[in-house]
Amino acid sequence: MSVGSVRSNSGKRTEPKEKRRLQLIQATIRSIARHGLSDTTVSTVSTAAGLSQGIINLHFQSKEKLLLETLAYIVDEYKILWEKALKEAGDSSAERLAALLQVDFHPRVCDRNKLSVWFAFWAESKSRPTYRKLCAGRDKEYDAVIFELCKNIISEGKYSGIDAELAARGLSALTEGLWLDMLVNPRNMSRDYARKVSMAYLFHLFPRHYPELNKE
Repeated sequence: MSVGSVRSNSGKRTEPKEKRRLQLIQATIRSIARHGLSDTTVSTVSTAAGLSQGIINLHFQSKEKLLLETLAYIVDEYKILWEKALKEAGDSSAERLAALLQVDFHPRVCDRNKLSVWFAFWAESKSRPTYRKLCAGRDKEYDAVIFELCKNIISEGKYSGIDAELAARGLSALTEGLWLDMLVNPRNMSRDYARKVSMAYLFHLFPRHYPELNKE
């Protein structure tokens, strides 16, 4: 058998495996959103996926590994989105900060199932070091970027009386509060309205950098 055919056969075996793993992770997201983290089992995931429990054990070996992979999937997806937004934004700190806030209300981020999963894992993070490490790692990296952008804008605009760390923490806290509101009160808090609230806060922080937001 030639080397080329080995690679081809290997590719054929690998692709279904990755698709199956993604299918199980997505089923886990639905299960957690419906049943909660503690009541999500191999059985509830297999039912949501329409697959046998043996398939889950084959790909993840245990429920705990499946849960960790699910959390990592959500963390990585969010990171990919905001890193892409930074690359595509303009050169100014103001444009980059606005782009990051837009990502926070992206449909893939504000999916109610994913929000349910994120808050479920965060609630368990105090007693689960592995969960805490993944959750805190996401927050730490993102918050550092927000802080640097706020610091640059304050310096450029010569804003007095504004602390960059407080501004960054305020933005992060506001976003997470809006996510929670969208989760528990979806009829009164849409993605679009949450975005407007977030951008209004940005205008009040840095009005000279976002004059167009005063018109919204």
